[in-house]
Amino acid sequence: MERRAILPAFSTSLLAMVLLLPAPALAATPRYDGADVVWVAIAAALVFLMQAGFALLESGLSRAKNAVNVLMKNYMDLCVGTLAFWALGFGLMFGANPSGWLGQSLFAPSQGDSDLWTLMLFQLMFAATAATIASGAMAERTRYVGYLCGAVAITGLIYPLFGNWAWNGNGWLARLGFVDFAGSTVVHSVGGWCALAGILVVGPRLGRFDRQGAPREIRGHNLSFVALGGFLLWFGWFGFNGGSTVAASVDIALINLNTQLAASAGALGSALYRLAGRRPVLLTETVNGSLAGLVGITAGCATMSPGFAVLTGLVAGLLVGPGGRLLLALKLDDVVSAVPVHAFAGAWGTLAAGLFYSGDLFDPERITVQLLGIVVAFAWAFFAALILYMLLALSAGLRAPALHEQRGLDVSEHAELGYPEFSQPHLYDAEVAGGLESRR
Repeated sequence: MERRAILPAFSTSLLAMVLLLPAPALAATPRYDGADVVWVAIAAALVFLMQAGFALLESGLSRAKNAVNVLMKNYMDLCVGTLAFWALGFGLMFGANPSGWLGQSLFAPSQGDSDLWTLMLFQLMFAATAATIASGAMAERTRYVGYLCGAVAITGLIYPLFGNWAWNGNGWLARLGFVDFAGSTVVHSVGGWCALAGILVVGPRLGRFDRQGAPREIRGHNLSFVALGGFLLWFGWFGFNGGSTVAASVDIALINLNTQLAASAGALGSALYRLAGRRPVLLTETVNGSLAGLVGITAGCATMSPGFAVLTGLVAGLLVGPGGRLLLALKLDDVVSAVPVHAFAGAWGTLAAGLFYSGDLFDPERITVQLLGIVVAFAWAFFAALILYMLLALSAGLRAPALHEQRGLDVSEHAELGYPEFSQPHLYDAEVAGGLESRR
C-alpha cells in the first residue's frame, strides 16, 4: 500500500467500525436546574481559556521561528477536536454502555435537551485539553497536517474510550470504584502518554543532542508568554476542577481551595528540587511545577483534605525536574516538559486520590484499583498513540524536512512569521514572494 493511501484506509476502517455498532440507545444524562447550567457554562468558558494558556506557554518555550506554528496547532486542535468529539468521541464516552467498554449512542447528536447540551459543552473542553498536551512536547519539528490528524484521533477515539471506562456510569473501571474526579489520568495522563508516543516517533529537534548524546540547551523565545500562559492555565483550572461538580454546589469551595493549595505547593516543590541540587531556580520549571501540582490534585480535589492537597501538589512539583532529566537520559526531546507535568504528575495524583481519600485513608483495595487505572491508561493511550503516530509518519507525514526545521515552521507551514520585523526578513520576503518553493 502506498504511503498516502494508509491514512484514508485507516479513516475508512474507523468509520466502518462506528457504522457497525449496535443501534443507538439514548444514555441517561444528569439532570440540571438553571443554576447548574449557568455554573457549568461558566466553567466550560474557563476551561476554554486554558487553550490560550497552553498556546502562550508552548509558544514561549519554543523559538521565535516557530511561534506561529505552535499557536496555529493550539488554535486548530481545539477546532478539529471539537468536531471529532461531537461526531464520535462523545458517543463513545457517554453513550449507552451495556458492555462497560464503549458507548453505543449519542453520535453527532442534533436532538436533545439542555441536560445533554450542558454535559456535552463541558466535556468538549476536556477533550480539547487532552489533545493539545501533545502539541508542546512535539513542537518545532512536527508537520502541521500530521499533528492535526493525530489530534482528531485523540479526541475522537483514544481519549473517549478510556474516559468511557472511568467516567461513564457503566464503565468497567468506574464500577470498580476508580477515583478520578476531574481527570488527572483520564485527561492529563492520557494526553501525556500520547505526547510520549509522539516524541518517540517524531524524534528530537535538530541539534538537541550532540554527537556523544549529551543534551544541548535550546531556550524558548519569550518567558513572559510562559508566565502569562501559566497564570491563564491556573485560572482556568478553577473551572476545570470546580466545574466537574456539574452542579452549582457548595462542594466547589473545597475543590477550588484544594486546587489553589496544590498549585502553590507544586511551584514550591519544583523550586526546592532546584535549590537542593544547588541549581538556579528557573521560571520555566517553577511554572511547570505549579502546573504539575494542578494536574496532581485534579483526581482527588473533591475527596481530599487541604493538608493532603498540599502534600499531593508538593510531590507533583518535585517530579517535574527528575522527570525531565529522565527523558533527556533516554534521548527524548520534550519541548515543554509535557510528559513529566501531565503523565507523571497525573499518575501520582491518581494514586494520591486513593491514598488520601477522606474518611478512608490508605485503603489497600482502593489503592489497587487506582494502580490498575494508572496502568491501563498507560497501556491504552501510549500504545494506541504509538501506532497512530507511526501510521501518520507513513502517510500524512509527521516529521518536518530538515531544511524547514532549520528555517522555522512558520515560513514553511504557514507563510507567516510571528516577528517579521526582526526575524529573518530577507528569508520571509523570499519565501512568500517565491510561492514557498521549498515546500515542493
